[in-house]
Amino acid sequence: MAGALSEVLGEVLVTADGEEVAVSALAARGVSLVGLYFGCSLGGPCAQLGASLAAFYGRFRGEAAAAGGQRLEIVFVSAEQEQQQWQEAVRAMPWLALPFADKHRKLKLWNKYRVSNVPSLIFIDAATGKVVCRNGLLVIRDDPEGLEFPWGPKPFSEVVAGPLLRNNGQTLDSSALEGSHVGVYFSAHWCPPCRSLTRVLVESYQKIKEAGQKFEILFVSADRSEDSFKQYFSEMPWVAVPYADEARRSRLNRLYGIQGIPTLIVLDPKGEVITRQGRVEVLNDVECREFPWHPKPVLELTDSNAVQLNEGPCLVLFVDSEDDGESEAAKQLIQPIAEKIIAKYKAKEEEAPLLFFVAGEDDMTDSLRDYTNLPEAAPLLTILDMSARAKYVMDVEEITPEIVEAFVSDFLADKLKPEPI
Repeated sequence: MAGALSEVLGEVLVTADGEEVAVSALAARGVSLVGLYFGCSLGGPCAQLGASLAAFYGRFRGEAAAAGGQRLEIVFVSAEQEQQQWQEAVRAMPWLALPFADKHRKLKLWNKYRVSNVPSLIFIDAATGKVVCRNGLLVIRDDPEGLEFPWGPKPFSEVVAGPLLRNNGQTLDSSALEGSHVGVYFSAHWCPPCRSLTRVLVESYQKIKEAGQKFEILFVSADRSEDSFKQYFSEMPWVAVPYADEARRSRLNRLYGIQGIPTLIVLDPKGEVITRQGRVEVLNDVECREFPWHPKPVLELTDSNAVQLNEGPCLVLFVDSEDDGESEAAKQLIQPIAEKIIAKYKAKEEEAPLLFFVAGEDDMTDSLRDYTNLPEAAPLLTILDMSARAKYVMDVEEITPEIVEAFVSDFLADKLKPEPI
């Protein structure tokens, strides 16, 4: 266990009193699950979570004292930039924390788990380091007594089981989804980007159905009232989880670790995830020619997929798009390297640590260059890490596969020196 956890957390954690605790010591305590708590010392949501998480954690500590073993440990991964604020936050916590000085590891954890907001709570298996549940906040709300510990993922068919609705009031069983591709659509009427996506998605849904594809969309509402749900659902030609079934809606959010809306998860007929980027795919492929949107190793950077630059480190190769074949040649150059990286991490059941893009010349790319203060050169090989506000730049006359592979390898091995964005 210690090896997998040490790879994630390092060798040492600290208590509220500043005492060091070896990560390897968690095994002796009987810890089988670790919750990574990404948060800050400020008020609002983090303060609210801190109180409920402390009560939740206390129940497990009480159980541990009675049974002689501790199943759960929490580790605080701070968003603080100032040590005094970090100390104030940690002082009030009964669990462990990543040392403030270990800033590099903190950034790696935020990137590894694609954390985009705080507070976030991600449960990982202490023996393997693999993600068990991405949305621990819902675990605390839905299972405050810890009766469903360790909250591991269940098959989609099991989580979704039960009656579904159509907007005409008709009900059908979830088994009707079997054998179809399914888009699990997390959305709400109060969210303007959701309403915009829904209008496009209705057209995409109809095109896919007219083409004879077996496809269904399942609406999982985040509306704030049943009236809002009904109004919004009346615009949709697909099925929904009943609004009153809050437990099932929450379980689906937990299953896919939903951190924001709109989100469209596309599943194959066996219920396995094809892509979590259904929103981007629908907007990029309005004719639905590439349905069911299996992920591409290398993407051409566009207005609609540029949001993915905020999800973690991204390799971006800037090219001169006035040459019609330049973008395609750049994709072909990067693709074998991207495929190798993706396959390596898929074998470990982990997300790849890099996304890969080719960027041409347009207003969006110009804005990106301006924002990151990049030179106007083309070709220009970069890795952009927006969350860390860091960039890595290789400005050479010719980009070869060997140069790209060495650049990626050095980045993953922490051998490159970042420049600030």
